[in-house]
Amino acid sequence: MTAADVLSVLALLRAADVEVWVGGGWGIDILVGEQTRRHRDLDLMHREDQEQAVVAALAEAGFVETLDWRPVRFVVTDPRGREIDLHPLVFAADGSAVQASPDPHRPFVYPAPCFVSGAIRGTTVPCLSAEQQVYFHQGYEPADHDRHDMAQLRRVFGVTTHF
Repeated sequence: MTAADVLSVLALLRAADVEVWVGGGWGIDILVGEQTRRHRDLDLMHREDQEQAVVAALAEAGFVETLDWRPVRFVVTDPRGREIDLHPLVFAADGSAVQASPDPHRPFVYPAPCFVSGAIRGTTVPCLSAEQQVYFHQGYEPADHDRHDMAQLRRVFGVTTHF
C-alpha cells in the first residue's frame, strides 16, 4: 500500500462523506509526516453507523470483503492486492469511542483526544494519536516493523514505549 494508494482511498471515502481515522503503521507514518517503511495494508477506524457507506464506496473502487471478524474488524481487498483492515467504532456523546474486542467484556477504548491529524505528502489526514498507537502496541511479541514504528514515535514525539 503506497502513499498514493492511501490518499486515493481517503479521497474516495471523503467523497462518500464518511469519517475514518488511520491507525497502524500508516497512522504512525502520518503522525511522523513521512513514509518511513513499506506497508502491507491500511488500517482504518470508521464510525460503525457509517459502515454501509464505507463498504459501498470501497466496493465501487473494486474492494471486496476477504475476512470477516465482525464486530471486531473486517478486511477488504481489491484486484491489485491492496488490503484495508477496517475497525468499526461506536462513539459516545463525549467524542470517545469503543471497538469490540475478542473478549466482549473488554472492548478497545479510544479516548476523545486520541483522534488527531497528521500529514502525508502535504495532505492533512485524520489519524490516531501517538499515545493511542503506543497503547495498541502492547501485550504481544513485537515484529520488526512494530519496533521500527515505536522507534519513530520515540524519535519524533519523545514518547515512552515498552519496546
